[in-house]
Amino acid sequence: MAKLNESKKVKKAIIPAAGLGTRFLPATKAVAKEMLPIVDKPTIQFIVEEALKSGIEDILVVTGKSKRSIEDHFDSNVELEDNLKAKHKDALLALVEETTGIRLHFVRQSYPKGLGDAVLQAKAFVGDEPFVVMLGDDLMDITGGKTPLTQQLINDYEKTHASTIAVMKMPHEEVDKYGVIAPDGEVEKGLYNVEAFVEKPAVDEAPSDLAIIGRYLLTPEIFGVLEKQTPGAGNEIQLTDAIETLNKTQRVFAREFTGNRYDVGDKFGFVKTTIEYGLKHPQIDKQLKQYIIDKAKELEKK
Repeated sequence: MAKLNESKKVKKAIIPAAGLGTRFLPATKAVAKEMLPIVDKPTIQFIVEEALKSGIEDILVVTGKSKRSIEDHFDSNVELEDNLKAKHKDALLALVEETTGIRLHFVRQSYPKGLGDAVLQAKAFVGDEPFVVMLGDDLMDITGGKTPLTQQLINDYEKTHASTIAVMKMPHEEVDKYGVIAPDGEVEKGLYNVEAFVEKPAVDEAPSDLAIIGRYLLTPEIFGVLEKQTPGAGNEIQLTDAIETLNKTQRVFAREFTGNRYDVGDKFGFVKTTIEYGLKHPQIDKQLKQYIIDKAKELEKK
């Protein structure tokens, strides 16, 4: 095993946002999937907020075509802000201003070659520092007061100085949708040594029910692996395959997440997340709760 990295603070995050969003067509024909709102907030804003709460200082968003709206959302809008100020709409002004002043950077992935290739676009941005990768399809504890999952991974890194991947127990019949780990004992409660990482195994061949979810803390050595990585599942550069290669030369751990995960990667998951968040939204929670109760009674009669 190679010597673990010198202790460096984790201050950079990568948010891959170059996907075509085909599961949400026709809405995503001209609108970035990451800008679809959960009630009144774009999904990518939840990811950025988690990063900031975890002590991240610089965020690189890897974008593609039709993603300009992401940059515009986090930019200042002087005309809108002046209008809100003139009308003394201070609460709305505060909402608008909270998305500006964040140290966001953008780079384009010219062709959709997979998550591994998207991460590789960040090599110059990251340099020789550890960093986190945060996928926009997974929202974690979006309204809770628990320690953000990204912060949990950073806490682990400060003890191990090694890459750490977030995992979560999934129903066994669904493991073929994820990367899955073969655990090799616990270092401490919820933190696993990993024997192997397997991308989308057949259900009857999966080494466990611990599936990789959308948070990764990686050491910069991953870039050297990604540069040599051959295409895997879907003929794409798979990040899971690169992590498996990295695990052969330096330890890679897995942190089991036991909080709330909201999957906005498909239509049903998106609708469920919207309802869950709406039930906690101070402006519509009571109305939505009553609507659900009334709707349930109506459906029971059918």
